[in-house]
Amino acid sequence: MWRYHHGATPAATLNVTGVRTGRSDRIAEIDALRGFALLGILVANIVYFASGYPAHLAADPTYASRLDSATTWLTAFLIDTKFYLLFSFLFGYSFTLQMDSAARADARFTPRFLRRLGGLFVLGVLHAVLLFHGDILTTYALLGLILLALRKVSTTAALVSALMLTVAVAVIVLLVGNPVAADSAEAVIEGARTTDAFRGGPGSVVAEHLRLVPAQLVSNAGQAALALSAFLVGLAAGRHRVLSDLDRYVHLLRRIQWFGYPVGLAGALVFASGGGTRNAGTMAVGLLTAPLLAAAYGASALQLVHSRTGTRLARSFAAAGRMALTNYIGQSVICVLVFTGCGFGLVGRIAPPVVILIAFAIFGSQLVTSTWWMSRHRYGPLEWILRFVTYARRPSP
Repeated sequence: MWRYHHGATPAATLNVTGVRTGRSDRIAEIDALRGFALLGILVANIVYFASGYPAHLAADPTYASRLDSATTWLTAFLIDTKFYLLFSFLFGYSFTLQMDSAARADARFTPRFLRRLGGLFVLGVLHAVLLFHGDILTTYALLGLILLALRKVSTTAALVSALMLTVAVAVIVLLVGNPVAADSAEAVIEGARTTDAFRGGPGSVVAEHLRLVPAQLVSNAGQAALALSAFLVGLAAGRHRVLSDLDRYVHLLRRIQWFGYPVGLAGALVFASGGGTRNAGTMAVGLLTAPLLAAAYGASALQLVHSRTGTRLARSFAAAGRMALTNYIGQSVICVLVFTGCGFGLVGRIAPPVVILIAFAIFGSQLVTSTWWMSRHRYGPLEWILRFVTYARRPSP
């Protein structure tokens, strides 16, 4: 297994998912997978900065060329609703590592974890109000309380509960539709209003974020249920240390790929071609199959970073993953400066293909800066703060 070794990299860190391991036992594959998930999350989120229409489930009428439509379709097909599930899985997996760390230190786990969740919640609120109304940190902080309460459930119960949650959300969406979806004409009007608001200064941007909060809370309900489902799968996987011994589970990874890609891509095809979140039927199909495609993505990424040929790429992604919280918030800061009136004011002025290229450019810069930073520091800037809150003491240098 590809691991960090003594002296090879900075020592342990605490990131958004709560991993805390020592220098000698840090699992690099986990960090690399987290970095991979960060890329997908950025590609999914950047469209909400580039235009105000997606916040209202409407297509920006300014960009309706075949290339624009193809880009939007490919994003829905390959990216949307998939990568936050990988992040959520890692939250649940890392939860087990955190419990083990507390046990080794003969420390009380619950107070530590509650302080961490409190720190995440505060950061999430600030993120949602100041930078991005689609913040996920507050959702994770609240769901973390449920995960804490369920920490002693059996592996079977965790997996069955995860499956039931996923099916329940899909059925509810199929029966009642997407509660956020508005009449198409109204959605276009609201999209134009949000775009204009984002072109304003800080006050205008913050005010629009606050106006979008109620709809976002409703939208987050289904996302939260699926995130909790992924938490529970991660909890089950963490108990068996699947990511700590990939050689033992290589056949499992292959089975995930063999099943996850055909079913997941078929569901993604229905989702993207049928209107995505704007159509209850296609949304239900997408919700049911997105976890399978996300799992297949994760299995493929793990096999790549575990191989010799993927070592160099994996190290860069691992550096980004080790300071995932800083990079997640940093992505929003950069997007605010690029797209809103707080910076260049390019919202509504960049075609979808260029928006995706900007996302890759941002992430590429984060790979470089993360590698540089982690070669000199033990923690990312926000990871240092969260660790301070979690342990109620200044982190050691």
